[in-house]
Amino acid sequence: MLKTYRRVFSVAGSYEPQLKIALLLSVIASIVQGIIFALFFPLLSALMTSPIQPQTVWILLGMMGVLVLVEGMLRWKELDFAWDTSNDVAHETRLRLGEQLRRIPLEELNRRRSGDLNVVLSGNVSEIVLWIGSLCTLIIQTIVVPITIILVTLFIDWRLAIALLVSFPFAIPIYRYFRTLMGKALRDVTAVDAEVASRVVEYTQGLPVLRATQQVGQQAQRLQEALSVQRSVQSTAQQLSNLPAIALSTLVEVGIFLVLALGTFLIVQGTLTVPTLFALLVIALRFSEPLAQLTGLLSVFDLMESGLERIEAVMNIAPLPVSPPAAHLTHSDITFEQVSFRYADQIEWTLQDVSFQLPERTLTALVGTSGSGKTTIARLISRYADVQRGTIKLGGVDVRSLTPEELLQHISVVFQDVYLFDDTIRNNIRFGRSTASDADVEAASRAANCHEFISRLPHGYETTVGEIGGALSGGERQRISIARAILKDASIVLLDEPTSALDTESEVAVQRALDQLVSNKTVVVIAHRLSTVVGADRILVLDQGQIVEQGTHAELMEKGDRYSSLWQAQQQSRQWRIAA
Repeated sequence: MLKTYRRVFSVAGSYEPQLKIALLLSVIASIVQGIIFALFFPLLSALMTSPIQPQTVWILLGMMGVLVLVEGMLRWKELDFAWDTSNDVAHETRLRLGEQLRRIPLEELNRRRSGDLNVVLSGNVSEIVLWIGSLCTLIIQTIVVPITIILVTLFIDWRLAIALLVSFPFAIPIYRYFRTLMGKALRDVTAVDAEVASRVVEYTQGLPVLRATQQVGQQAQRLQEALSVQRSVQSTAQQLSNLPAIALSTLVEVGIFLVLALGTFLIVQGTLTVPTLFALLVIALRFSEPLAQLTGLLSVFDLMESGLERIEAVMNIAPLPVSPPAAHLTHSDITFEQVSFRYADQIEWTLQDVSFQLPERTLTALVGTSGSGKTTIARLISRYADVQRGTIKLGGVDVRSLTPEELLQHISVVFQDVYLFDDTIRNNIRFGRSTASDADVEAASRAANCHEFISRLPHGYETTVGEIGGALSGGERQRISIARAILKDASIVLLDEPTSALDTESEVAVQRALDQLVSNKTVVVIAHRLSTVVGADRILVLDQGQIVEQGTHAELMEKGDRYSSLWQAQQQSRQWRIAA
């Protein structure tokens, strides 16, 4: 429980002082409440004394009334955090998670499923952080009130205190045992919920493929399996959640019976009065209420613990370090010095002792079969991850000495699979430079050869492109992404064969846009069709993570080696025809 509270303070962030004040108020209010209930002993004794002592009765009632008002004011003040500040904590937590996602190495980010991150950002923050204040103060009340009652009762009659305490020690091992079971069960529930969320995203985004292959409905095996596991895990957790309730409620009943039996024995012995026993039973019922509540809080507390763990896991991912002193780029040449790299959890090297130097304002093509390391080289230029051996330099500066903001300011990337946000065309282009004016956006779109088709749309630049740009064709999406890169005007441009999936007409339009983008830039292009990079200043041929050839098209064709074989194979494939 203390570990959970430490996590709570960590998540509270800058609002930790307010949370501590709320918890302190809850402790004080709970102590006051415990004293109120403990005063039942002298009050009932005074009422049943013959003759009744009115002065004592009114003093005790007055004390209880004042304490009730004090507790009420403390509770209202305590709720300030639960009602108002908890919303601020949730908002700040989302901002901190968003900031963390910007710092997380892309390699680590790509390993996490979108559904899992969605559960952390929305579900865990909403379900856990918003209720931190209420849950923490309720748990404090559940623990502090019984302890206070016992301590006050010690001063009244130590035997009564022992009678109240008799069931309390048995609750602790029961709580700890079921807390362990429920903790594991709820972590499993959270994990399968994240898995299902990922599968739902995958299923909805892949519906066109699923329909085309008749894999919708019961045939969507991956989603069906995830839902089946979720049902099983949730059923087990539900069954486990009922066990502590039964165990602790039985303990409560046994405890009340023991108090009654002990009180009856003391009355028979003549050492306890009936009014005191009556008060003891009233207090015992109030004392047992928190133990009964503990069963309900058990699952909620473990759910909070599970959510806090997931938030903490994301927040604890270390960003890529920046070697001091932080440097600035003034040139755009690219150098790889004996670079070796492998992805996390992989044994085989993806790149092995790769070395090359690309002068600024030149166009270099990376060619080779799938899995040869082309995409990895492009990723490492933008510091997708840090290499295990060797050095990567931009403008003579080690990328590990550049902050992410400084590095990415000088790099534009045009992917083969374009991602557009569900926003207007204007705002999608403006992602390249947030301060750009409408005139700048239009100039970039003209340069990218997309102004004409945008103008034909009903709402022009204010047209919403839909999720992932689904309202536009592949060529249109590609040209908008190029316009975005043109607007950014970075000195280094990375191209992941942006024309390979386009029809001839779209390819021509996109190629003209690319000509505008790469003018006077340092360009690295991943080429699948060798015919598109014949005019490159240099071609690097990769095979199994190593550079096996490099040179111009003419030089490589003259050597008649690996590149020449790839070229001949692609030329022959152009002659292929589908026969009847």
